[in-house]
Amino acid sequence: MGRFSSRFARAPHCGAPSSGRTTETTAEDEDEERMSPLETLRRMHRIAGWPLLTAAFLARLPVSMSLIGMLTLVTVQSGSVATAGLLSGVFAMGQVVGGPIIARFADRYGQRHPVLVMSLVDAVLMAALVSAVNAGAPLPALVVLAVLAGMCLPQVGPMARTRWVGLIDRGPDRGLERERSVGAAMSVEGVLDETAFVLGPALVGVLTVTLSPSASVLGAAVLICVFGAVFALHPTAPPGSAPSAGRGGRVVTPALLVPAVPMFAQGLFFGGMSTGVTAFASASGYGDLSGLMYAVMGTSSAMGGLLMASVPVTFALTARVRWASGGLFLLTLPLYLPHTAVTLAVAMFVLGWAIGPHIVSLFGLVERSSPPARMSQAMSVVLSCLILGQALGSMTAGSLADLLGHQGAFALATMGGLVSLATTTLVLRARWYRRGEPAPETATGTGPA
Repeated sequence: MGRFSSRFARAPHCGAPSSGRTTETTAEDEDEERMSPLETLRRMHRIAGWPLLTAAFLARLPVSMSLIGMLTLVTVQSGSVATAGLLSGVFAMGQVVGGPIIARFADRYGQRHPVLVMSLVDAVLMAALVSAVNAGAPLPALVVLAVLAGMCLPQVGPMARTRWVGLIDRGPDRGLERERSVGAAMSVEGVLDETAFVLGPALVGVLTVTLSPSASVLGAAVLICVFGAVFALHPTAPPGSAPSAGRGGRVVTPALLVPAVPMFAQGLFFGGMSTGVTAFASASGYGDLSGLMYAVMGTSSAMGGLLMASVPVTFALTARVRWASGGLFLLTLPLYLPHTAVTLAVAMFVLGWAIGPHIVSLFGLVERSSPPARMSQAMSVVLSCLILGQALGSMTAGSLADLLGHQGAFALATMGGLVSLATTTLVLRARWYRRGEPAPETATGTGPA
C-alpha cells in the first residue's frame, strides 16, 4: 500500500473535481486518448494496486456461484427441479431487494462495516441453508433461508466501482486524464463482472464433481466470508457521506432509471442465451459442452469490455450504448441459422463483442449521473435490474425452449437486445450525462440527443 499512500500524498487537493471540466479534445490529442488493454491494467494498478482488484473479483464470485450451486444442490437432494428453481428464484429476488439497501448503508456510513457484517452474516446463512436442504427441512423454511441469504449477500461490483471513482477523484487526475482513469475503472470492472459470471458456474461444476453439490454453495459462503471481509477492510474503503439535500442527492431521476431498462434487458438476454445454449447442446448430444460454449461468449465479452478503455472520450457514452445495443440485437440473428456446435460457438464468440461494451457503457452513464454520496446505491439498483432480468429470463426461456426448442430461448435474447436498442435510441438523452450538469428531475426533451 506504499504506492497508494505516496500517490495521494502528492495530491493535496482531495476534493471533488471541478464541475467545469470538459471531455472535449482535439483531433491531435486522439492518439493520446487511446489506451491499450495493458495500459488500462497498469493504470488501475497505479491507482490502488492488485490486492484491491483481486479481493473485488473473488468477493463477487458468490453471486453467480450461489445461484447455480443452489439449483444443483436442491435438484440432487430433493429430486424436484421446480423446488430448485423456486429457491434459486427467491434467492435472486432477495439480492434484488437487499443489494441496494446494503449499498445505501455503505454510502451513508462507509463501506467497511456494512460489507464486513453482511459478508459474515451471509456466509452463516448460506451454510444454514445447505444444512437445511440436506436435512430435508420443510419448503417454507427453505424459502425463508433463501430469501435472507439473498438479501444479505453484498453486491461488491457496484461498491468497487464507487471506490475506484472516489480514489480517482481524490487523486491528481483532472480533465481528460480523469476521464481516462474512470473509463479504465469501468472497463476493468466490467471484465471482472463478466469473468465472474463465467468462472462462477465453472467452479460450481468442479466442486460438485470433485466433492459434492453442497461444496459448491459452501464454497461461495467461504469466498464471501473471506474476500468480502478483505474487500471491506482494505485501506481504500471510503468513509460515509452525509445525505445530500435537493435533487443533487436523488437517485430517482430519469438519468439513473433509464439505464436500468437496458440493463434489465441485458439480464433477459443472459437468461435466454444460457437456456438456449443448454437446450441446443442437450438436443444435439453435446450436453457436456454447454458450459464451454457459453464461456466462449464470455471470453469475447470480457475482451470487448476491456477494450472500451481504448475508445476516445470524444465518442460519447450515449453513442457507445446505442451502438452496443444495436450489436446486441443484430448479432443474435445468426443464432437462428442451422448450426453445429462449432458454428454456434463462433456465432456466440462474435456476439460476445457487443456484451462487454454494453455493460461497461451503461455503468459509465450511471457514474456520470449518480450523486457522489449515493453512487453505490445507484449502481446497485442498476445491477439488481440485471439480476432480476436474468432470473426472470431463465424461467421464461425454459418454457420457450420446451415449446419451440433452443431458438425459442434465443428469441428472448433477441428481444432483450431490441428493448435495449429502443430504449437507448428513443429515450436516452446525451445532455443528462454531461459533466457539470445535474441529473434532471423529469424528462423534458422531445427526442434523443
